Amino acid sequence: MTISELKSMVLGLSPEERAELASDLLLSLDNLSEQEIEHLWLEEASRRDAEIDAGTAKLIPGDQVFAQARTRLK
Repeated sequence: MTISELKSMVLGLSPEERAELASDLLLSLDNLSEQEIEHLWLEEASRRDAEIDAGTAKLIPGDQVFAQARTRLK
């Protein structure tokens, strides 16, 4: 079964069943080892780097990011 097939099947569940499944899936991430977490972060960093190299990432200047964060924290 592919991820796409699984997603289609899960989206056919009731909202309550989807919420329960989502909760269980999120809780399962709490049980990852440090090595698994590091591996996932490295994959994410590589994906983001590839997007930057391909020109598909939306880059925001750091000063703008910090200004937006300060505004939200007020």
